[in-house]
Amino acid sequence: MEGSYAGNVNSQEAFDALSSEQNAVLVDVRTQAEWAFVGVPDLRSIGKETLLIEWQSFPSSGPNPEFATTVSDQLVKKGLDLGAPIYFLCRSGARSQAAAIALTQAGYTKCFNVSDGFEGPLDAESHRGTQSGWKAAGLPWTQS
Repeated sequence: MEGSYAGNVNSQEAFDALSSEQNAVLVDVRTQAEWAFVGVPDLRSIGKETLLIEWQSFPSSGPNPEFATTVSDQLVKKGLDLGAPIYFLCRSGARSQAAAIALTQAGYTKCFNVSDGFEGPLDAESHRGTQSGWKAAGLPWTQS
């Protein structure tokens, strides 16, 4: 499956690339509820904004049929082409991998999965956000 997109990076590698590559973009594919209640990456310190585009809406179990078109439209608005580095983020790396594959199939050549996600895996107490992922790495984020 990994061969069908540019590959996996961890949260810190994604943030470093977003910081150093002018045309790099972060797409958070979680649900509106996750953005509202769990928080979102805050890229203002590097002069960017996170694109918030649901891979699948809650409680639906299927992917958003307009996902690739919506992402593509947003990238075109930003003046980016099929070679722009795109980093996809979800809770723990599964939905974002599917999103990276979908955009690769749509013709984008540098689609990366942020494999540790925003919150990472469950810890011994069944809590997320403590072991790995965007929050655990101490990267900037905000909560509404």
